[in-house]
Amino acid sequence: MDSYVTLGTYKVAECYYQFMNKEVLPQIRIEPTTFWERLCQVLDEHLPVNNDLLHKRQILQAHIDDWHLKNPFPFEMSDYKNMLEDIGYLAPEGPDFTVSTTDVDPEISDIAGPQLVVPITNARYALNAANARWGSLYDALYGTDIIPESNGLDKGETYNHKRGAEVIERAKRILDDSVPLSYGSYTDIAEFTISDGSFLGRTGTGENIGLAAPEQFIGWTGSKETPDSILLRRNGLHIELVFEAGTVVASQDPTGLSDIILESAVTTIIDLEDSVATVDAEDKVSAYRNWLGLMDQTLSASFEKGGQTLERRLNSDKEIVCVDGSSQTLKGRSLLLIRNVGHLMTSDLIKTESNDEVPEGILDAVTTVAIGMVDLLKHRANSNAGSIYIVKPKMHGPEEVGFANRLFESVEEMLGLDLNTVKMGIMDEERRTTVNLKECIRAAQARVAFINTGFLDRTGDEIHTSMNAGPMVRKGDMRQAQWISAYEDWNVDIGIACGLPGKAQIGKGMWAMPDLMAAMLDQKKGHPEAGANTAWVPSPTAATIHALHYHAVDVAQRQQELRDRVKANVDHILTIPVESNPDWSEDEITAELENNAQGILGYVVRWIDQGVGCSKVPDINDVGLMEDRATLRISSQHIANWLLHGVCTKEQVENVFEHMAGVVDRQNAGDAAYNPMAGNTNHNIAYQAAKSLVFDGLDQPSGYTEPILHRERRLAK
Repeated sequence: MDSYVTLGTYKVAECYYQFMNKEVLPQIRIEPTTFWERLCQVLDEHLPVNNDLLHKRQILQAHIDDWHLKNPFPFEMSDYKNMLEDIGYLAPEGPDFTVSTTDVDPEISDIAGPQLVVPITNARYALNAANARWGSLYDALYGTDIIPESNGLDKGETYNHKRGAEVIERAKRILDDSVPLSYGSYTDIAEFTISDGSFLGRTGTGENIGLAAPEQFIGWTGSKETPDSILLRRNGLHIELVFEAGTVVASQDPTGLSDIILESAVTTIIDLEDSVATVDAEDKVSAYRNWLGLMDQTLSASFEKGGQTLERRLNSDKEIVCVDGSSQTLKGRSLLLIRNVGHLMTSDLIKTESNDEVPEGILDAVTTVAIGMVDLLKHRANSNAGSIYIVKPKMHGPEEVGFANRLFESVEEMLGLDLNTVKMGIMDEERRTTVNLKECIRAAQARVAFINTGFLDRTGDEIHTSMNAGPMVRKGDMRQAQWISAYEDWNVDIGIACGLPGKAQIGKGMWAMPDLMAAMLDQKKGHPEAGANTAWVPSPTAATIHALHYHAVDVAQRQQELRDRVKANVDHILTIPVESNPDWSEDEITAELENNAQGILGYVVRWIDQGVGCSKVPDINDVGLMEDRATLRISSQHIANWLLHGVCTKEQVENVFEHMAGVVDRQNAGDAAYNPMAGNTNHNIAYQAAKSLVFDGLDQPSGYTEPILHRERRLAK
């Protein structure tokens, strides 16, 4: 247990106090006495408001719960909306406006491309994500299911030349689409040259062929006569043709091409929220220290590979020679945003006189911005524009966005930063934010740099908000529910109408199946086509593949096309996904319960026992899914809803959990750190936590899983 330092009416955990005093404050030239005095003032001002906003959530939910009990489904939408307006859930919509955000990096304002999300608690993963600005297309094709392992094309334990040849051919067809020649195909080219400021491909017969759009040639590295690489560009994203003589791949290609590197993860969200398990001061300081390592460029991670110990550090920038002979620096790393926690949770980093923990979101704001200053003051290697990007999740409506905006103003003042240095990402993942999105953006209109949709948390909130309305449709049917498509369109419509294009990102959600890259390549093009200039991916490899979708779609042009469409209907967003005729068979009910329970147990057991906040968890069909607290929120709330409405019984759910414990044990049999549940469920902390999420689900604020997870993880520690 950590010791505490008393500062006025607050007590600061010793580990946090020393971390800030010794590692952060000297780098941003702020005296410790000044910092702590100002932090106490920020807490005095904002802690009561934070608590009042959380209390308002409870009041609104109680009104909605009571209304549904008095107005059984189906009900008149007009009556429902009138109630939501009367209680202040639906805010009046104000006049049109355009956001005034300034000093935004081009990765946010101008370049459409993939966005990685990575837990800050794993240094190696964080470094991999930061370095995923550039990714090998050859590796992405060779190592995934995009090329099936049939007809002699298996990956094998050593390099398969036949598979390699297929990769080269497939990659050149991609070049044909992304940076086409004036005629013919890259497969016809025997040599690449640079002549008179132009990029040329020379065929085996000596014919020179230029690009269909010569302006796509950007420059090169090395000498002009024998370049190490050639840089092309499509829709703002760079494509690097690499020539490394002597490699096995280069020997397979008459052009000597050894790889094609794509600009991939243009931005990355470093996550302090849903993908981590930071439950106490020690955990949080460790997470903050990794964020500091990214900002002052000292973070490293050692790992074993091929019997050797390797060290991972941040990549350097790329220096290229431009077409006109001038030099240019291309950023070698992804632009990093940091996701803070929401308004709900508290932290033992600081306690009050009465030993109450203070809101974690306030401490995240102060600490992550202070650490972000290290980049601004030392080198601006992350943000050339001089901004710090904070993604703010789980805000409910305009008042809560306005509170976050005022909090950031206070943090800027206490740290001596210019107003609106901190840019805010508004995650549109709670129902009250969705239906009031225009007013939410207005509440932070001078600092908003990001909005996005998040199907998973948004669905969890949908279920909890309308818990008393009736039994929800099966999870597999939820994606076809009317509110989903309206919600996805609405987010883009409102973002465009509020002037985000050219100033901020409009984002879409995660591809959750990291092993199914062929399916992602086939399907995720829908995100840029929907007008989103970024979308989440689960790995650097996925970022490289998803980058191809931004080659195919000019998002800026697509957003321009969408300006004039009929705006999505808020009535459709408010259409609750209640099953009007829940006549499911016992087998269907059991299958749904098993799917939910298996997912809950598979995620919770790693969270509680090992402190892993996000990982690839096998689903009930042994397909690996990237799971975090958002997926857990859906599954637990879904079972709680069915229990409430008599679709299933407590005994049924108990039996399903017992059975699924054995399934999850089997799926984790190869993990030496795994603690089996079956046979000892009464004394297994993780198992009991999983059940609590369901059986106590009605009482959890907004259906969030964090309070139970944090409580039980602390117990396990």
